Amino acid sequence: MITLLKLMVDRNRAEKQRNARTYPRMQNPDAVSSLTVLPLVDFYSAIPDAKTEAGVSYLVKAGDFTLLMDVGHNEKREHPSPLIRNMELLGVRLADVSALFISHFHFDHLGGKKNERKKTFSLSNGAVDFPPIPVYAPLPIRHSPFNMNPGSEVRVSLDPVRIAPGVYSIGSIPRALYLMGYTEEQALAVNVAGKGIVLIIGCGHQTIQRVIERARQLFDIPIYGIIGGLHFPVHGGRIMVGPINGQSLVGSDRMPWNGINENDVREAIGAISDAGVKLVSLSAHDSSDWALNEFKHAFGDAYVDLLVGAPIKV
Repeated sequence: MITLLKLMVDRNRAEKQRNARTYPRMQNPDAVSSLTVLPLVDFYSAIPDAKTEAGVSYLVKAGDFTLLMDVGHNEKREHPSPLIRNMELLGVRLADVSALFISHFHFDHLGGKKNERKKTFSLSNGAVDFPPIPVYAPLPIRHSPFNMNPGSEVRVSLDPVRIAPGVYSIGSIPRALYLMGYTEEQALAVNVAGKGIVLIIGCGHQTIQRVIERARQLFDIPIYGIIGGLHFPVHGGRIMVGPINGQSLVGSDRMPWNGINENDVREAIGAISDAGVKLVSLSAHDSSDWALNEFKHAFGDAYVDLLVGAPIKV
């Protein structure tokens, strides 16, 4: 009963916040000539030697600007972490990264459960010489002592903000989640010249329908692509608690017996189709093989597998 009451309170709070957050269009948004998203951490890999896990980290290169989105899970608390190992394997240097973007404060995006509890982020479970770059997060967050980056500035991006030429946070969209509570999550929007807006999403707890709605509110530009997680652990999940699909339990604002289901997947596919999206690439870290296959079937040649080490070029 207490859990149900808390969920209802969080749902009411999230709805009020969503209704209150209306924004003017971005005036004369600039664009980049090219975009490459390189998965550094995810559940499947294109490279046999890469480390995989149910976590997310993407290297986003938009024109001449390079951004790191999220820092993975590091479930085993390793040093070097899967993120750092994969960066070394792929020839990616932290020194070349100009900003860090944190989509939301869940352990599979912050570097582990300890970071979620303490509202910190960590690239590894040991010392990492992280450059003094801006960190964009939907709420205040601290650096892990392992990151060795005293010069970094955390910039709270609850509202939409221009990060670099052609690169924007669409601002945070809140949602109540069963057990996980009230959750703020932001997504990236990159305006690619001659193509349109590419949305890069951490987990999609906001729902893809609301992400598309926010993008349309901000930009009078077609949505060209959707890349990242949408959290559809239907008929299977990546984080199991014994026989229980843990991701399915915590992924919606409904009670678990009425949680994420096939109809949610179909509605998401319909929303993306209606938006006229030309590129779809979804993360397996929080979506089942069944759900991914539904998207592959729906979008055909427009669908690209999201794999560690396989760059997605726009």
